[in-house]
Amino acid sequence: MTPQVNLSVRETRRQRTRERILGAAVSEFQRAGMAAAEISAIVAAAGVAHGTFYLHFPTKEHVLLEVERREEARVATEFDRFLKGPHDLFSALTEVVRLVQGLEERLGNALFKEILALHFSASRPRPDDWTDHAVIVLLVREIERGRGEGEVHPEVDAFYSAVFFLLGIYGVLSTTAGHDNRDNMLSQLVASALRGLEVR
Repeated sequence: MTPQVNLSVRETRRQRTRERILGAAVSEFQRAGMAAAEISAIVAAAGVAHGTFYLHFPTKEHVLLEVERREEARVATEFDRFLKGPHDLFSALTEVVRLVQGLEERLGNALFKEILALHFSASRPRPDDWTDHAVIVLLVREIERGRGEGEVHPEVDAFYSAVFFLLGIYGVLSTTAGHDNRDNMLSQLVASALRGLEVR
């Protein structure tokens, strides 16, 4: 076997191990919450040695960062696909709400809240810039597109509008229960955001 093939086999094995650990950690976080999650339960479920967890993820927070990164990429891909079709600002904002709700449903409310808490934490293991977040970048671009076409008021700050809108969605989903109440609040959020953006 050539060194290149050996490296490829080793890398494939490493990636499979990482995926097993990640899947086991997510299940344990969903069951117990991140703070109470036991590394011993994660490694037992993944079928790896204790030290192997730390080889892939230095802390439990790094697992959440990986989940956040992957889920944000998934949401951004779907939103980008949506934006390539015919749409207006209302439908774009509504689509963002739908995609974030879908994220919460996939992760479960408890893990969704854990990721939000880490995202806004001052002790976040890997601080980043807003341009590292593809969903914000796409939403800013969409608001700027609307401004360029006269759909959005020329004085609107696209970045702050996008961030406040996303914070509103996160706030509603993490603090309210009951789908009727949530759906109404999210509809009001979209309507309010649209009123703040539109040319009067």
